[in-house]
Amino acid sequence: MAETSQIEWTDATWNPVTGCTLVSEGCRNCYAAELAATRLKNHPSREGLARKNADGVAKFTGEIRVNRDWLYQPMGWRKPRRIFVCAHSDLFHEGVPDEVIDKVFAVMALTPHHTYQVLTKRPERMRDYLLAENRDCDVAEAARHIDPKRAGKVLEGFGNSEEPSLINKTWPLPNVWLGVSIEDQATADTRIPYLLKTPAAVRFLSAEPLLGPVDLTAVPYGVPVDGVPSYQDAMSGKIWMPGGTVPWATNVRATANGRTNVDLCGFVSWVIVGGESGRKARPMHPDWVRSIRDQCEAAAVAFFFKQWGGWSTVFDRDVEDPDWGHCSEIKRRTPKGRWLNLEGGHGFHGERVVRVDRRGKKASGRLLDGVLHDGMPDLGGAS
Repeated sequence: MAETSQIEWTDATWNPVTGCTLVSEGCRNCYAAELAATRLKNHPSREGLARKNADGVAKFTGEIRVNRDWLYQPMGWRKPRRIFVCAHSDLFHEGVPDEVIDKVFAVMALTPHHTYQVLTKRPERMRDYLLAENRDCDVAEAARHIDPKRAGKVLEGFGNSEEPSLINKTWPLPNVWLGVSIEDQATADTRIPYLLKTPAAVRFLSAEPLLGPVDLTAVPYGVPVDGVPSYQDAMSGKIWMPGGTVPWATNVRATANGRTNVDLCGFVSWVIVGGESGRKARPMHPDWVRSIRDQCEAAAVAFFFKQWGGWSTVFDRDVEDPDWGHCSEIKRRTPKGRWLNLEGGHGFHGERVVRVDRRGKKASGRLLDGVLHDGMPDLGGAS
């Protein structure tokens, strides 16, 4: 819990819940588990929540802890700020009761001067929670229980079934951004569809640690038409099919770049990208980052490059040595480095081979092709 944060894309962190469990490769070297197993292991909010395995890697035990002393803390912060919710857990973990989530959303509703950033690797539950019947009423009731006076001022009409127009104005909460963490194409394809069906003032993605190339414009939609698969472009909010595969669509819809748009879907307004840091960090290929940057630019989506992480690209073979005449010298100069290709392999051969070297987070920095990317979403309303 901190009124300030060193995380580049937020101002503060709020941890009403701590503890988690691993769900995918992006969790392997979790910084929150590392802290809970080391520096914070005796803190009441972390004690017993994580331990190191035989390989010295910190892992959460699966226990979830509700930190009731911290539950209402943002209500005491007068200065408006961006707040990362559950930075050391997952608010939508299966071990967190709906009643606790209601209280967290109630606090967010009671503090409209703050902007809340909620990230999850469990987007199916997040979608189900936000779409549940009378969820806004449950949150409003929790808010009135927490602070009746403040609730009366900021929640006028909120959760009032007799005034549906007022519900529509206040749910989803305009100061709550909902996001999903991804690390590669597989997690993007699995998690993004749930996010796009979740009502939110702002939807966003965090691709950190980025462990492989990701195309955010071709997320499987899962509803084949005439046996032909369709895809979601999470950047533009369009559902498309390969051009020419469905005659009726091609005849009545616009086709560009081999894609025929057939319907609309939800979209994201912000994408964060970052490399992994820490002792066991895995390297990130610069072209993975460039690709997402370019996808964002093409769709006018805000792009935030957080960090290279523990590794830095020191040599681009295709650009600096197309004849492969200096590779041995580069390898000699970087004995702790690795070759990294576009698919994530560490062999010398493959597409777009670069040399990465362990330099540490600070030395590796945040510049992408010499440019600092600190994009933030345009607060234009729910989508």
